[in-house]
Amino acid sequence: MPELKGVMHKLKKYPNRRLYDMTDSRYVTMEDARALIVRGESIEVLDAKDGANITRSVLLQILADQETEGHQAVLTNRAIEQIIRFYGDRMGGVVSRYIEQSIVSFLDHQEQFRSNLRQLNEMNPLNLVRQAFEAPFRSRPSKGKEQTPPPDPVVGDEDPDHHPRDERRE
Repeated sequence: MPELKGVMHKLKKYPNRRLYDMTDSRYVTMEDARALIVRGESIEVLDAKDGANITRSVLLQILADQETEGHQAVLTNRAIEQIIRFYGDRMGGVVSRYIEQSIVSFLDHQEQFRSNLRQLNEMNPLNLVRQAFEAPFRSRPSKGKEQTPPPDPVVGDEDPDHHPRDERRE
């Protein structure tokens, strides 16, 4: 599943911590913003006061909220500490692209796996067993071979219209 191509929702965050979805013209919660992302849509969050792009801090807040609500942590403390160490390091940009590509690759493999599982689930096991039992008995189509000719006539029977019964009548 390469990058999801959904709608880009522009949100404004007000000082009272309320989010306004300018795309759908309605107030939304952090949970609503998370639901948009889960559906494959993207968000861009601007501070209502000064117009600053605060998308990253909102996305990080959504991650933190997920863990607070008891969801299993995707990033371990060790991974977060290592990411923090990369800030200011020359390798920070390389690491960022590597992590992103790793996630995209993981999603591609996950989608392939799910697709394979769907195909297996669509197969009826009884049909597979029946096909396995019937396979040896199926007639195979001839590939350019002529059909077997009728048997040769009996020696001495050169006249096909001549029958031994006819000799008795004579």
